[in-house]
Amino acid sequence: MSNSTNGRLISLDALRGFVMFWIMSGEHIVHALAKAAPIPVFIWMSSQLHHAEWNGITFYDMIFPIFLFVAGVSMPYSFEKKIQMAGVKSPKDLPAAEKRKIYLSMLRRTCILLVLGFVVNGLLRFDGFDQTRFASVLGRIGLAWFFAGIIYLNFDFKKQLIWFFSILIGYYAAMKWIPVPDFGAGVLTKEGSLEGYIDRLFLPGRLHSTVYDPEGIFSTLPAIGTALLGVFIGTFLKAKCPFSIKVKMLLMALTAVVLIIIGLIWDISFPINKHLWTSSFVCFVGGFSILFFVLFYVIIDLFGFQKWAFPLILIGSNSILIYIAAEGLVDFKHTANYVFGGLINFLPLIWQPVFATLSVTTVQLILLYFLYKRKWFLKI
Repeated sequence: MSNSTNGRLISLDALRGFVMFWIMSGEHIVHALAKAAPIPVFIWMSSQLHHAEWNGITFYDMIFPIFLFVAGVSMPYSFEKKIQMAGVKSPKDLPAAEKRKIYLSMLRRTCILLVLGFVVNGLLRFDGFDQTRFASVLGRIGLAWFFAGIIYLNFDFKKQLIWFFSILIGYYAAMKWIPVPDFGAGVLTKEGSLEGYIDRLFLPGRLHSTVYDPEGIFSTLPAIGTALLGVFIGTFLKAKCPFSIKVKMLLMALTAVVLIIIGLIWDISFPINKHLWTSSFVCFVGGFSILFFVLFYVIIDLFGFQKWAFPLILIGSNSILIYIAAEGLVDFKHTANYVFGGLINFLPLIWQPVFATLSVTTVQLILLYFLYKRKWFLKI
């Protein structure tokens, strides 16, 4: 039996909280541990909490796409009530008037995420148009989720799969075969890639990395594929079919392995690269996203072991809010130092940074608990 709250899969909130934890403060805890106790496991964990410099993959590179994947998994559940009320079997059969309402709601959500992304990037500092970065993590989530939603609402599963493969293969073909002035075709460097060239031509304001932006215009296209992978999993999970839930989990795990293998093979020609969000990256990380989801679903929703994940649920149920706050809108470090700084000063000097970072997480969780108990959630 599936555990859910108001139609939400608890495992989804927990997985969303798990990936958001590393962004909001978890990475700093591990980095501090690696310095205080430089044993191999902490050093390895610390190395995994940095982005790969260019080609290659680390755990930290997986956080953003897993979050986007989770947004895709949620989509079939969030639209389920509207489909039932309309008395149709699939979203593509919804009446045109109902679809228009959904489109407007989706567009509103996307616009809000775009604006919040601008704010996180410092829009309100008023540094000038040319110094404002308009590409953002939240913006990419909004855009990729929006276009995946359009595909979900208008096409059956078979055509959704065609869209998925067309996006990945089309992106690969464009990046490999369309020439960039002064570089030619298929140059997958920061300066020479088609993605970077399009960013320099059309993306206003400041680019994150001067010659390209990791959340740029063209690389948002394959991110739609990441969201669609989540849609496929959510659709399959809630579909009425002869498979038992255990068989469904096994099939998902096998699909994940196949995607990882495809990503590794594709890496030979089109390197796994988070900065360019390459098609091989979508497949490879998509496979791991499914495995993480299967693990969380089996433990929490299938076996009912939920209490251990409560801190993650606190984070996942208000993930956008804590992301925005942790990215600079709230000085958690100052608050944590004010509350716990005196006690931390009694500890050995080498361990003080570890407990200082832990105190930041504590303050964040206290805030999230307060909001959770009052059912105050940032809904977009």
